[in-house]
Amino acid sequence: MSSRRVLTGITTSGTPHLGNYAGAIRPAIDASRPAGVESFYFLADYHALIKTADPARVQRSTLEIAASWLAAGLDTDRVWFYRQSDIPEIPELTWLLTCVAGKGLLNRAHAYKAAVDRNLAEGVDPDAGVNMGLFMYPVLMAADILMFKAHSVPVGRDQIQHIEMARDIAARFNHLYGEHFVLPEAAVDESVATLPGLDGRKMSKSYDNTIPLFAPRAELKKLIFSIVTDSREPGEPKDAEGSALFQLYQAFATPQETRAMRAAFEEGIAWGEAKQALFERIDRAIAPMRERYLELIAEPARIEDRLREGALKARAIATPFLAELRHAVGLRGLASATAAQVAERPKAAVLPQFKQYREADGRFYFKFVDGEGRLLLQGAGFDSPRDAGRCVAGLKQGAPFVALGDELAMEGRAVATLAAGATLEEVRAALAALAA
Repeated sequence: MSSRRVLTGITTSGTPHLGNYAGAIRPAIDASRPAGVESFYFLADYHALIKTADPARVQRSTLEIAASWLAAGLDTDRVWFYRQSDIPEIPELTWLLTCVAGKGLLNRAHAYKAAVDRNLAEGVDPDAGVNMGLFMYPVLMAADILMFKAHSVPVGRDQIQHIEMARDIAARFNHLYGEHFVLPEAAVDESVATLPGLDGRKMSKSYDNTIPLFAPRAELKKLIFSIVTDSREPGEPKDAEGSALFQLYQAFATPQETRAMRAAFEEGIAWGEAKQALFERIDRAIAPMRERYLELIAEPARIEDRLREGALKARAIATPFLAELRHAVGLRGLASATAAQVAERPKAAVLPQFKQYREADGRFYFKFVDGEGRLLLQGAGFDSPRDAGRCVAGLKQGAPFVALGDELAMEGRAVATLAAGATLEEVRAALAALAA
């Protein structure tokens, strides 16, 4: 595959806003134009089910987002434009990836951790209200990306972790079954990765502080004039870097216009004047697209036809690739199995392991042995099984430790001793094998 592949998508759970356009749609469409680039755009309606249980909202948002991308200039003759749920290979690949994805990796996902932190702060069960869709979101996103061997994924800064997780999962699959997946990279436009909303926080449906991408002109002006500003009077210098108005202006203005607005801030432009300039600049950029959007939204069947055509193109890639992956993991027809293959029973590798136990002194200990049962580490005595278990968990998860002669110390405390004849390099190698 000589071309470079770029893939992006937007969850179909709401009306597109300016932040979606500046942070995802515009850079993704720009990335599709150079020669030698193959671009994939999908409507992530499976992901939407994590956030909403309103079927009408999912359908309406799918329509609005598809119309938005097309109105913004997406050329479906040049790119792959499809609905995620029209590609049945995606959920099957998700399961294959689930079987190699570590739970510890998913525990670290920002969305899941945030939900757990909220629950802990409220004094309820850590997983209260958390469904497996939220927990497994990174694996489904990895399947979206890896299915089409994307090299680059335009995302906001808050999504970088998901690309890194997709890389980790792909690397693990490749290690087990051979080199099948391309390891993707995140592509972030530093100047407009995230935009502020009406209250200065990140523009997000979650905060209800968005400016709809194709709001009527009068509504657009009203929303822009409601953006929160400070109390500095006309004539007082204003800080461009800390201003939501300036960040929004910069996202739609040319470099020359941005420099002029920065100078105006330093000279003390009135907030009302700055808001008027922002409204005019955004409306000038959006107005032609708004007209195309209204034409498209009035004819949903045209959009449906585009999506179905895109799904056929996408499945022409996904179907044979999934067949390759099924064969790689052993989901194969039995007619091709030879007698020799049936008779051959591969010996399972024995992994290093920890063994915990209690001695007659009432204290709790552990041992760490290699795959052949040879002792590598002898744990120190702990007052409780929980303390011993925490130490073992830390070693398994790669917690930092230091070697002081034959002793290993964590957080300033000696926790284990190297066994006779064992080396620190053998311990580290065995821990790495266990983690893998």
